[in-house]
Amino acid sequence: MNYLLVDDDTAFSSVLARVLKRRGEQAFTASDGQQAIAQLEGETIDRVVLDLKLEQESGLAILQQLLECQPSLEVVILTGYSSISTTVEAIKLGAINYLCKPAGVEEIIAAFETRSLKPGEVPLQDSPPSVNRLEWEHIQKVLNQHEGNISATAKTLGMHRRTLQRKLQKRPVRN
Repeated sequence: MNYLLVDDDTAFSSVLARVLKRRGEQAFTASDGQQAIAQLEGETIDRVVLDLKLEQESGLAILQQLLECQPSLEVVILTGYSSISTTVEAIKLGAINYLCKPAGVEEIIAAFETRSLKPGEVPLQDSPPSVNRLEWEHIQKVLNQHEGNISATAKTLGMHRRTLQRKLQKRPVRN
């Protein structure tokens, strides 16, 4: 298999590429959408590991571009800031799976191998989320509706912009 790793964290990408190469896989890296498209046009790529939040771009926008270039790509989204709304959006746009960072090589490869979900279907959790998790999900949903605009999101949520920024800087609550 040929992998394309799209992440602005070059240390993470290079370590993951090395581990994949040791396993006998081919791995290429890109730190933004332009580099990813160039790699896709220059190499035969089967699978893409795509970070959701790159420095200057949204992984969801890049996902669409990648699938327009090569509709048969298998794409797994990686993110340190997961939310149900971004998971649903990524799956609707064509990602086959969605993982939270930190994720190891075994977990990433398993994400490509497990296809028990139908296209557009999102996995459900066994237990209900905590109040803190629900707050995080709601903030992410409103932020997504406002296309990442912090000021508009804060106004909609009825909170101060700086308070919202502090909440967004924290890691999301798992459950």
